[in-house]
Amino acid sequence: MRALITRFAKVLFAFIFADGAFAQTQPIPWNQLKFPPLPAFQPQQPTRIQLSNGMVIFLQPDHELPLISATARIRGGSISEPAAKTGLVSLYGDVWRTGGTKTKTGDQMDDFLEARAAKIETGDGADSTTISLNCLKGDFDAVFDMYLDLLRDPEFRDEKLELAKQQMYTGIARRNDEVSSIVGRESAILAFGKDNPYAREEEFATVASVKRDDLLSWHKQYVYPNNIIVGISGDFDPKAMEAKLRQTFEPWAKGPAAKDPDIKFTPAKPGYYSVEKTDINQSTIAMLDLGIRRDSPDYFAVSVMNEIFGGGFSSRLFNNVRAAKGLAYSVGGGVGTSFSHPGMTNIRMQTKSATTVAGIDALYEEIDNMHAKNPDADELRRAKDQILNSFIFRFDSPAKVLAEKMTYEFYHYPLDFLEQYRGQIEKVTADQVTQVARKYLQKDKLAVLVVGNSSEFDTPLSSLGPVTKVDITIPTPPKELMEQMGQQGPGEP
Repeated sequence: MRALITRFAKVLFAFIFADGAFAQTQPIPWNQLKFPPLPAFQPQQPTRIQLSNGMVIFLQPDHELPLISATARIRGGSISEPAAKTGLVSLYGDVWRTGGTKTKTGDQMDDFLEARAAKIETGDGADSTTISLNCLKGDFDAVFDMYLDLLRDPEFRDEKLELAKQQMYTGIARRNDEVSSIVGRESAILAFGKDNPYAREEEFATVASVKRDDLLSWHKQYVYPNNIIVGISGDFDPKAMEAKLRQTFEPWAKGPAAKDPDIKFTPAKPGYYSVEKTDINQSTIAMLDLGIRRDSPDYFAVSVMNEIFGGGFSSRLFNNVRAAKGLAYSVGGGVGTSFSHPGMTNIRMQTKSATTVAGIDALYEEIDNMHAKNPDADELRRAKDQILNSFIFRFDSPAKVLAEKMTYEFYHYPLDFLEQYRGQIEKVTADQVTQVARKYLQKDKLAVLVVGNSSEFDTPLSSLGPVTKVDITIPTPPKELMEQMGQQGPGEP
């Protein structure tokens, strides 16, 4: 990949300074520029190893710098936590690191790592948790020992849990301060359903209910080798590293396999949904629906369609809604795609309050245009080039390729999905783009969320149809928590 970037730079340099007469040459129109075809995409492949206890390990040597990085991804995330304890996994991901181990506090770990310019971090997600390290090659053994101690025997000290909960309470109390936070939260609720775990939000009561024993129980339930994928990249000898990891992890006994929860997706009824926010002078509009999974046969055509429709500076939404009509500060979006569940179709724009309804009409018009006729050859080619040329930056290091391969392993996708991607994008036709636009971008299936000051709208939102008011009031904390906080609960947004 580095060779590809170097070649790209050399071609660009030669093009600009050909004959030493750049200043005297006539400019060539952009649509007449000629480029050679992209070379074959052949990223450095990591080595996959599966231990007898079910752990999967990927090794990706990279000798450019004397560094080693490792990440363990563990099945089980916030979609599996009890609704009454929403926030548990977020607290777990935080306190796992700050709480330290039985032999060292989190603060002692900080001192040890800072002296070596090293890091050990933990994190949480919807379907997994992670623990990672980064260090100099010469410090790997010492840092790895600490990493293993934290992986196997975290302490989740009470004082660190309470600190994390206080920080989360602050976030809950202020979650209506920013429009982006409101839009993101309410978009998920409309697209996935109010009770869907991908849309659940922490509340004072759910966070207060999480105790140290909950974190210990979570760790005991999920952290077993058969639920873990480990990826290591950096300056190491592959045979020696494999031997070390086998010796370290092979004796670890299997545990109960993590199970995917049965999740129901219940999108809101199509229509208009309004969040009143009187302290702003612009509106944020989000048109929402369920998207698709990436293993859908339509995924590649949808990817190209998204690029044409709302993918960037050359998209129709940008050129027509923002540049030509001047209706948007920002605009973009398309049909959402995710690995394990339907993504969120999200067409979003920001516009001044006085052009809110005009902006909605403009988005509708662009959807109609996507249905009306196929993209022309130049538009199709431009979209494909935009997608394929991004590979230079998305996968410009062995570590990035490793992370992508680990993702395929986690979601049970073919490990050559990355290599297939380019060929499948090239095969997409103009007819397929129009077909998926008609299939997945349907105005009568969209829930349209508007966050703004309705008194300043150009036309009442109700002129488009019935409007549902969205209540974003933050629930009052439990009495015992209010007493502990020494203050009243938050009022109306």
